[in-house]
Formats: sequence, C-alpha cells, structure tokens
Amino acid sequence: MSEVNGQSGEFRCCVLIPTYDNPHTVQNVVEAARGILPDVVVIDDGSGPAGRSACERIAALGLAHVHHRPANGGKGAAVKTGFAVARRLGYTHVLQIDADGQHDLAAADRFLDLARAQPDAVLLGYPEYDASAPAVRRVARKFTQWWVDLEAGPGVIRDSMIGFRLYPLAAALRVDVPSDRMDFDIEIAVMLAWARVPIVNVPVRVRYLAAEEGGVSHFQMLRDNLRFVRLHSKLCSRLCVTWCLRKLGLRRDLAAAALPGALQDAKGRVAP
Repeated sequence: MSEVNGQSGEFRCCVLIPTYDNPHTVQNVVEAARGILPDVVVIDDGSGPAGRSACERIAALGLAHVHHRPANGGKGAAVKTGFAVARRLGYTHVLQIDADGQHDLAAADRFLDLARAQPDAVLLGYPEYDASAPAVRRVARKFTQWWVDLEAGPGVIRDSMIGFRLYPLAAALRVDVPSDRMDFDIEIAVMLAWARVPIVNVPVRVRYLAAEEGGVSHFQMLRDNLRFVRLHSKLCSRLCVTWCLRKLGLRRDLAAAALPGALQDAKGRVAP
C-alpha cells in the first residue's frame, strides 16, 4: 500500500491554513497543527510585509509548504489555491483551519477519525462560543443560518461560516464555487449539500483573541454582508428555477441546459 509521510494510500490529509496579515498568530497555529498532522500547507494571500515575513520564516524553518499568492484575493481564493496545491502534492483530503488562533485544535483528532471512517464526507465545524464572542457575530450567524436552512434543508449544515472543516478534495474540486471572499465558506457548503456529498457537523470550541494577543479580523461589515445578501439571492433564485423546471416535467438534461453551470452530483444528477 502506498504511503505519503506515513499516511495510507486511501487517506492522505494535510492541514490547509489560508492567511492574510496574521503575523502574530500564524506560526503558532502552524506549530500546533503539526502536532496533529506533519503535513501543513500555508497559503499567504498577498499579506503585507509583516505577514509575508512570518510566512517566509515558517518556510525557512521547514514547518510547512508555503505558497505566496501575488495579491490579496480573499479567503475563498486562498482556499481554492490551497486545494490546487494540496492535490498537486498528492493529498486526498485537507483539514482547513484559520490562521487567527480562534479555533480549539483539540477537535482535529475527532475530525480525522470521522474522515477516515467516512472518507467521502465533508466535515463542517460548528462553533461552541465562550464569553469572548461579540454579540454582533452571533446575530449575523443566526441571520445567515436562516438562509442556509432554506437552501440546503433544516439542520443539514449547522454552521456555514466557520473556517474549521475537512474536505475530501475530489468533492471540493468538483463543485463550481464563484465566490472568492468570506462568502466562499457559505457557498461551497451549500453546493456540496446540493451535490449530495455526505455532510457531518462537528462541534469546535471558538475563542476570539484580543488585539494584544494578535487577534485580527478581516471581516468587512458592510461589504461582506452585502456579499452574503447577493449570494443568498443567487442561491435561492437557482433553487426556485430548478424546482419550477422539475414541476413542469422537464427532463434533467433540459434542466441542466436551462441553468448555466448547473451542478451535477457524482451520478450525473442535476442538483439541487
């Protein structure tokens, strides 16, 4: 049986860490991740001098495979780049975690055990907050969750925004996800549900770091919320069009032709 760094040929997983200007936390996150898996891929999404220097130091120390994007493209763009890099390096799965140190990495062992048992499933974390979570974040998540329950089905996706999840690369690379920024996490989760990829929701403790601890947020309140509204409008419109086509009795191939870039699952069925 072939192996990559001691992992069996059926399941080869690396940690994927997208980062943008996290100079105070990214190396600590990488070192903690290496305690879980020896293979770490860091995608520097066009960080400024301090963030880039931190990533270069990680590479120089041999702690991770570091890829620098030439310019900031957004979290989604960085994760997509990470998927491509991980596939090129021969991995079958990626455990994506954020570089800001908010997530309790103790959950990673459970993610890996579940993924080995269900290698075709995508594992989505859902947050268990402590008192450090800003109230505005909790409210925003409830708003988004209402839409996601409408799009994917109640309870199918417990949380669509957390950056702690484990993807089978074959499924993640099969879906077409145009979003490149914070809306990426939402869109790929819904698209995978529509593609009938098994989804397992797993709790992850989350703590928001204070500024003096290196905590930084790149969430743009107005722009990102507008992106979310536009995304949910697009997804719900597509859902309605597909439903109407099926009610009219159109064949699935005609439904696919009527929806540009229509998503198909592994058996060629048009989703949703």
